[in-house]
Amino acid sequence: MKKLIALVLALVCVLSLAGCNNQPTTYSDIIEGNMKTYYKMDDGTWQVDGHTYQYRLEIKGRMPNAAVDSTFVFLSNIETITFEQAWKAAGFSSNTADYFAVEDAVLVEMKNS
Repeated sequence: MKKLIALVLALVCVLSLAGCNNQPTTYSDIIEGNMKTYYKMDDGTWQVDGHTYQYRLEIKGRMPNAAVDSTFVFLSNIETITFEQAWKAAGFSSNTADYFAVEDAVLVEMKNS
């Protein structure tokens, strides 16, 4: 009986560890963004935090009163994001309506140049 309980506990431990790998298995590249680590998938899509996106957008421009240009990299299911939408959604707006739903877009990198 003790052996059976030990066997069941060992099996439960092994099975629980098998489900802990959150990394995708069909990626062609891992990108260490300064906001999030994300993956380029073999099928051409992008993935981060368990969500899949169709596009990787690099959006460059100058914010109001800024001395240098900024670049925002979004993974997105929206084909086009304007620079104004990007900087507001990157956390520079106090209006929550300016932020994207996680299903639509997520910021993975932010740079100044």
